[in-house]
This record gives sequence, structure tokens and C-alpha cells, in this order.
Amino acid sequence: MTTYIVGTDGVETSEKLLAYLEGRIEDGDTVYAVNSLRGGDSTSDEDVLEGTEALEVLEDGVGAESHQLVRGNSPQEDMLTFAEEHEADELVIGIRKRSPTGKMLFGSTAQDLLLETPIPVVTVPLVD
Repeated sequence: MTTYIVGTDGVETSEKLLAYLEGRIEDGDTVYAVNSLRGGDSTSDEDVLEGTEALEVLEDGVGAESHQLVRGNSPQEDMLTFAEEHEADELVIGIRKRSPTGKMLFGSTAQDLLLETPIPVVTVPLVD
């Protein structure tokens, strides 16, 4: 029995992650789908709707239990805390190709997760 924490930020990301999970999930496994929003002025109604739609893809596809987190944390903080709270065996995230400048200016959720967790992290490319 494996516990997966799946981080998503949109429908397209969820669809790519779903393709990975469908070949991986076995009976008895638990899948938690997580969308992290900052909250307050940093989060619009549109952000909430997009997060909800992204989570629904994973609910419908693999029966994931969905959690839209609005705790004022960064996505990596939310993912790491959630993974610890639920004793996750594996984190599943999508990654995008970014230029070195883009990584430097905007940071990288994936990079932070990879460097800060002892839990295995599976990265699914978000390009075709």
C-alpha cells in the first residue's frame, strides 16, 4: 500500500500526472491530490476555480482525495507539510523546462521539493 501526494497547478498538469498514475496505482494505494494557493489578495476567484478543476481531473481519474490548500504558504511548503502529515511514500509533481534566468528570477517549486524532502519525488515532464 503506497500513499501518493500529487501536486497540481492546473488541468493540463493534472492530465499529465494522471497518465503517470494510471499505470502505477494498485488496489489499496491512497492518492491525495493537492493544489496550493497563497490566499488573500494573492488568490483570485479564477485561481480557486482553476485549482478545483485541476483536482477534479485526479478525483475522476484515480479516485484521488482532493485538497485545495489556502494556508498562506508556498506550494513547496504546503506539499512538504501535507506529505509529512499523511506519511507519504511518494510525491508526484510536474516539471516545465525553464531557462536558467527564469529559474533564478522566479525560483523553482520542483527544485525546492527535490532538495528539501527525504521522500522520493517523481517528476513528470509537462511537455509533449
